[in-house]
Amino acid sequence: MTTPDAAPETTPSAAPETAAAPETAAASGTAAASGTPPVAARRPARHTWLVPAGLLLLAVIPALGGSARLAELVSDPVLTEENARFVSQPLPVVLHIVCVTVYSVLGAFQFVPSLRRRRWHRWAGRVLAPAGVGVALTGLWMTAFYDLPVKDTAVVNGMRYLVGTTMLLAIVLGVRAALRRDYATHSAWMTRAYALAMGAGTQGLLLGPLVLVTGILDPVTNSIGLTAGWVINIAVAEWVIHRRRLRERG
Repeated sequence: MTTPDAAPETTPSAAPETAAAPETAAASGTAAASGTPPVAARRPARHTWLVPAGLLLLAVIPALGGSARLAELVSDPVLTEENARFVSQPLPVVLHIVCVTVYSVLGAFQFVPSLRRRRWHRWAGRVLAPAGVGVALTGLWMTAFYDLPVKDTAVVNGMRYLVGTTMLLAIVLGVRAALRRDYATHSAWMTRAYALAMGAGTQGLLLGPLVLVTGILDPVTNSIGLTAGWVINIAVAEWVIHRRRLRERG
């Protein structure tokens, strides 16, 4: 999960900063102030790219799905139960795809320590925060007003409302914390927001193989898989935040 944010350049990445750390021991003072562990300064430089690379791979799943949906919408598709809502009202889903692609891909680079210590981090945050808000608002709109397929049960729709609202709140709280220069709180909230947005990637990993084998998902399996994707991501985010706090105290 990464950290789309609007924090100043000294702020550690507001998204999954799990592996973020200064690369020199001399940076330990800044690290302590910003919530980044000095011990990570001794990590080989190549290791600092492992988390961003993993996040980019995870982001490929929603990006490819979104690209396929956009290609379908511009090709005068045959109406089906699955695509009718998108064809009749394409704007919300198009905005959602654009926002989530920007948010997931650009946000992964907020995990790169060398970028977080530069002005790039602040400017990227100014793109990522609005993109994240767009992801949450369009997701909530589609849940409320689209005619959703039968396999999307009340449980799934309830989770979508919860996830969208929580993500929106997390971004707002994260930006407010950055404006107060409370970078540890900023980082925690933006990590949570990014984790929730990346739920589609984890859901693809969980449900994709089943779709390839069976060709269709029943409502119960679909509900379990979608819910599990969000739960796994937020659990990982909380683990990351907890570890970061322990390092700060140590």
